[in-house]
Amino acid sequence: MSSQSLVIRRAAVLGSGVMGAQIAAHLANADIPVILFDLAAKEGDPNGIVRKAVEGLKKLQPAPLVTRDRLAAIDVGNYDQHLDRLRDCDLVIEAISEKIEWKVDLYAKIIPYLKDRAIVASNTSGISINQLSEAFPAARRPLFCGVHFFNPPRYMQLVEVIPSATTDAAMLDALESWLVKRMGKGVVRAKDTPSFVANRVGLFSILAVMHHTEQFKLGFDEVDALTGPRIGRPKSATYRTADVIGLDTLAHVTDSQQETLPDDPWREYFKAPAWLTALMAKGALGQKAGGGIFRKAGREIQVLDLGSGDYRASTGGVAPEVDQILKNRNAAERFAALRASSHPQAQFLWAMFRDVFHYCAYHLAGIADNARDVDFAMRWGYGWAQGPFEIWQTAGWKAIAEYIAEDIAAGKAMSKVPLPAWVAARDDVHRAEGSYSAAEDALKPRSTLPVYARQLFPDLIVGERHDRGETLEEDDSVRIWRMPKLDSRIAILSFKSKMHSLGKGVVEGIYRAVALAEADFDGLVIAHEAPFAVGANLVEVMQLVKAGQWDELDKVVAHFQGATKALRFAQVPTVAAVDGMAFGGGAEVAMHCAHRVMALETYIGLVEAGVGLIPAGGGCKELARRASEAAMRRGRQDPWEEIQKAFGFIIRGMTSKNAIDAKAMGFAAESDTVLFNARELPYAAIRQARAMFEGAYRPPLPAKAIKVIGRPGNATLHMDLVNLREGGFMSEHDYIVSEASALVLCGGDVEPGTLVDEDWLLDIERRQFVELLKTEKTQQRMTYMLESGKPLRN
Repeated sequence: MSSQSLVIRRAAVLGSGVMGAQIAAHLANADIPVILFDLAAKEGDPNGIVRKAVEGLKKLQPAPLVTRDRLAAIDVGNYDQHLDRLRDCDLVIEAISEKIEWKVDLYAKIIPYLKDRAIVASNTSGISINQLSEAFPAARRPLFCGVHFFNPPRYMQLVEVIPSATTDAAMLDALESWLVKRMGKGVVRAKDTPSFVANRVGLFSILAVMHHTEQFKLGFDEVDALTGPRIGRPKSATYRTADVIGLDTLAHVTDSQQETLPDDPWREYFKAPAWLTALMAKGALGQKAGGGIFRKAGREIQVLDLGSGDYRASTGGVAPEVDQILKNRNAAERFAALRASSHPQAQFLWAMFRDVFHYCAYHLAGIADNARDVDFAMRWGYGWAQGPFEIWQTAGWKAIAEYIAEDIAAGKAMSKVPLPAWVAARDDVHRAEGSYSAAEDALKPRSTLPVYARQLFPDLIVGERHDRGETLEEDDSVRIWRMPKLDSRIAILSFKSKMHSLGKGVVEGIYRAVALAEADFDGLVIAHEAPFAVGANLVEVMQLVKAGQWDELDKVVAHFQGATKALRFAQVPTVAAVDGMAFGGGAEVAMHCAHRVMALETYIGLVEAGVGLIPAGGGCKELARRASEAAMRRGRQDPWEEIQKAFGFIIRGMTSKNAIDAKAMGFAAESDTVLFNARELPYAAIRQARAMFEGAYRPPLPAKAIKVIGRPGNATLHMDLVNLREGGFMSEHDYIVSEASALVLCGGDVEPGTLVDEDWLLDIERRQFVELLKTEKTQQRMTYMLESGKPLRN
């Protein structure tokens, strides 16, 4: 089996609990038929347990399924009646409860039904893979490993892959490649040690926070203010995360670590604090029980007070002097100031970081191949902006090592065990040529598996740089460049504006890039990091509005329409690599390209109504054109159904929930490419442009016969708007804005069935857009959006 040869035509998931059902859902998202198994129900339908789990997928948030129709790819079965169906499965993922005897018993049941080359993987979060592999005959052990997904599986990037001593190396390479490309994951290979990498470090980090919370007598709300985004961690910080996990689950994992890590120097801390045990005894288990460390009382968020043992209002924040330290962008100065400060919050932060650094350095050789794997595990699995070794190195490796050693000697650290000798011998752990392996005392380069060649811009670690290709031209708004190592004849346009908003400079850049591509290249790709583009630069628009320069505004809109037309009718293929948000003008840019290569988690929408406007970069025109073409394909007299749907999307500012949904909503074509791994977008977009050129690409002819529904269609939409307004579902200004979009979509004041061209619709778009800009309430909406970042419904 080569790293490129793994074919998974059908999969099975054993266990329909929270993780098992969601893993099955993500397999279905990736177009892999899957059978979800569980125990046979004791009463009624034998598949009752697993059917309930599948139904539950519809209600889970965030949604595990990209679209509801993916449920059709999930079949159900039970262990008593349907194990013979495993004979068709190329991959079997076990995701039952964390009890080794239950897993071993299940393996014995499935072994007779497994396909010869079927891979079996356990989603265990910490049970020894070597122990589990012993449940299989010797001949099957090379095809067994651990594959640990993180919750929720659709959204969490990390998958830990854990081999046993007998796992086949080629199979592991092939499985890693498949997980990266097909499932969109970031893979870290973990050693077979308790809790593997991310949970080993993540749990200790939580326990260190808990220990130092009590040591420095801080409130839980104070600590969450300190351990969230201010230090590059998720908004849920520490204690809100504990509530989400479930306090009973956290206590169970902690107890398990204490049992399985008898020689860990920090073992005494692997136990639930007294206050946590008391909460569990009261049934306050966290979010699932309606409250835990935090709870909601009416509109007030309350937090447990350690001193009184009762709840109080959650008002804790970061002290001004500590806040000032955290604002220092120089990491070395920031850490030195935290350590030197006498403020308990600063002392807490230093102590927490110190003990996590100490723990990671001590255990690096045992739990991971190298420091990069630890850092990626924490970034991808716990949402840290930087991993522990990255933070340490950025703050000054030698200085931090000396601080830690001094604190260990002074008895301040959580453990007296000294730092390993390699720490003092090094100046860093991350370099361009690789990351340090404590087990091998060497720098280890990144994986050379061919699948990673598809990632032109992989996640970087401290000390690394991307190959930025060759710049053709660049200014403050855009960069036009190429990537010679992949294809020197495909030009690439990248926006540089904030959130990739579409100001004058970006629009001019689109014109220049198209002209350059037509003259000297075989294709044009629009690619940059997420978001793709959030719409027009409202600051520039408001400057013209305040000056009353309406003729100039008309020209600005026409110029943007010309840019999107240039993309649509370019003589070379234009491909948009879309990741994250593509809103308003950003959606219009993507919609006018010849092809879109989209990351799964792409959100496209024409959201202009939120600022009192309508799409005017060709968005309304494109939806009307596509509606007309769809009606013709389906043999209908008029495009009423498609127009009504598009109208609903525009007036509500609706966005797609993902890239597949964007196709269903008409913002993308059915032939567009969807990738589960966003890091592959530039590569795939360049390859797509090349394939289109080699296929003798021809741009479309301008549409001259767009059938519109005219006055009667507009009147019907108008009646719907009256009902919404009278029912209190939209304001008077919402009504006015919606009328404008209805006029464009219906083709203006014409007879039904009239055939119009693209420019006709663009002219109506532009006129309606400028007229709306003249209204006081639209100006209020734009101003409010600029000041608050939120829409105003006036």
